[in-house]
Amino acid sequence: MYGYRSEHLKPCGSEPARESGVSVSKGGECQIAFASRLAPTGFAAWLVIVLSALLLNACASQPPLPAADPTLPLPLQLHIERQQAGQRQDSLLVIQREGAGTRWSMMDPLGIPQARQQLIDGHWQADGLLPPNPEARELFAALLFALTPSAELQRNYPAAQQQGAQRSLPTRWDIRYAQPLSFEVDLSQGLNYRVSPLGESTP
Repeated sequence: MYGYRSEHLKPCGSEPARESGVSVSKGGECQIAFASRLAPTGFAAWLVIVLSALLLNACASQPPLPAADPTLPLPLQLHIERQQAGQRQDSLLVIQREGAGTRWSMMDPLGIPQARQQLIDGHWQADGLLPPNPEARELFAALLFALTPSAELQRNYPAAQQQGAQRSLPTRWDIRYAQPLSFEVDLSQGLNYRVSPLGESTP
């Protein structure tokens, strides 16, 4: 009626696409619409970058673990005294054999659970319904380092340094021993733990 040619009424994408995946319709709308369905949006690309960075940071922040399970005198019941900025907090830690791994259960003096983890095949796993406790997991890993027999230290922690009654994993943990099961653990940010067998008072 108005003289429009029928080719202008062809639906978007009605003509064969080139190898690039973009329609060859003469109207620019088809190319833009089709290409936008294929190419990732700026937000999607940004989201992938952020998630990748978070994943890498999470992996880097995981506390070191030994190359193999060290020989531990299990079961163990330890008194843990946490000290930071003049504040003190006491806890009880029980370490016991559990199947192919070990179970680490920490509770306050009233017996209320604070953290539970299982170490199985070189990986920490949540035990029970307690929320994640990164500080407790760091402590457990540091205690595993501290409790590793001297003869097994270099094999399990190649970067470890030991001299007399002290050992360290540079940039991570410093351990000072009074007895094999009585020692202090220095972590970052001024956090210190005194560890002793349950029932043995700390100085």
